[in-house]
Amino acid sequence: MDAKLAEAKLAEAKLADQVRRAADVARRLTLAYPRGSRRDDFPFAVVAAFDTEIRGRVERDRRIEDERDRVLIAAVNFAETPADDEPEAVEPARRALIAAIDYLQEATLRFGIVNREGARLGYGEAGQRVTTLA
Repeated sequence: MDAKLAEAKLAEAKLADQVRRAADVARRLTLAYPRGSRRDDFPFAVVAAFDTEIRGRVERDRRIEDERDRVLIAAVNFAETPADDEPEAVEPARRALIAAIDYLQEATLRFGIVNREGARLGYGEAGQRVTTLA
């Protein structure tokens, strides 16, 4: 394996790992909610790691953006689910949010393409796929 190919694989792995970590942060927030988050702040807290670590390093893609929007919608729905009045509604809303996070992770890994900013930060060459879904 030549050095350039090895470097590209390492960069791909680093960005893919960041995608996974951002999704893990979102899942942990979801599992811990309502601790540590106000209802109005919660949806954006769920996507904060994705927005900070991933979104500016991959090309904008409608499929990824649609999944991010689904996460925000599911987070709002979950945050607005009254835990005291309807406890049986909380877990389905939590599962829907976790599923949306999973889909965002999958879409980013499948469709994400490193942009110039990502390339500048050492995540591969601009135009390179984040990873093939493994």
